[in-house]
Amino acid sequence: MKRFWVFLLVFALMLSACGVPASAVVPSVALSAASEPKTLTVFAAASLTNAFDEIGKTFEAANPGVTVKFNFAGSQTLRTQIEQGAQADVFASANTKEMDALVTGNFVAADSAQIFLINQLVLIMPANNPAGLVTLADLADPGLKVVLAAKEVPVGNYALQMLDKLEATIGTGFKDKVLANVVSYENDVKQVVAKVQLGEADAGIVYLSDTVAAPELQKINIPAENNVVAKYPIAALSHSQNPELGQVFIAYLLSADGQSVLKKWGFLPVK
Repeated sequence: MKRFWVFLLVFALMLSACGVPASAVVPSVALSAASEPKTLTVFAAASLTNAFDEIGKTFEAANPGVTVKFNFAGSQTLRTQIEQGAQADVFASANTKEMDALVTGNFVAADSAQIFLINQLVLIMPANNPAGLVTLADLADPGLKVVLAAKEVPVGNYALQMLDKLEATIGTGFKDKVLANVVSYENDVKQVVAKVQLGEADAGIVYLSDTVAAPELQKINIPAENNVVAKYPIAALSHSQNPELGQVFIAYLLSADGQSVLKKWGFLPVK
């Protein structure tokens, strides 16, 4: 049985290399039971929490004997943990910077990372919008309490890029005024969402996908010309203890079923 499972995996990867769509190379039998109990450890960006929790349960159900263990945090934190020796099989980052660093350090094989989804930014406010924000320009209002992720965090860096673009539209000095209103910088996007939910901030900049899990929050969409496209790469780690299983998990994410779950949680497909 083990040889048959491995054969199907290799066959699927060969088809993928030939340009066959991902949805066509992940038949259900390729996700059949492993020959012995295994734990697949996936380090994933915090913004993927809800989607990956659902995907993990589906993957386990299709693979009796397989347990998917997730470690969610800011991508920069996960990269550091891997560099310091943390055991993981798959890494899914919210930016290419952290993945590139792992490639440079030989933790990920060159050319093995794939972009599996994209995301965009949105402005969120508490349900009652106490500051009365109406437009993006209102972020510069004196006394406003804004929370962002730290610049080392992918979403924090994306937010700074977005503010640069907005300044070109709204006017010189806009970004400095917004940053003067920042009351805290958080270690991952989920902490930004939590601060706004608790009313500890009047506004925060997060991913569009984060609003799916927090529908009570008000939001202001950011025009495409001012927004930033966040590209999420994924790869199996070079020192994985379950490399074949890791590749099957990645193939499932790229399949039609996997992409459908990601879309449900607000992520966008790669164009």
